[in-house]
Amino acid sequence: MSDKHHSDDGWFDKPENVKKMLKVFYVVCALLVLVDFIVHRHIYHDWESIPAFYAIYGFIGCVVLVLIATEMRKFLMRGEDYYDE
Repeated sequence: MSDKHHSDDGWFDKPENVKKMLKVFYVVCALLVLVDFIVHRHIYHDWESIPAFYAIYGFIGCVVLVLIATEMRKFLMRGEDYYDE
């Protein structure tokens, strides 16, 4: 085994790699929305026939979760010196 120190930055620490990953992410998201127009869905409710319904539903769900977590933080968070007491 070598005594080589791991001082190298991680793959995600390089801005150019993050930009590449974001581009890939945006392309995948766009492709998934486009596939939504092609694939036949067996819908049970009328609102499921809205184009990109599941993408919109997922986005709204994530936003609501973040807002709820932000409010919960106010009464669940412990003080900075909680374990030092």
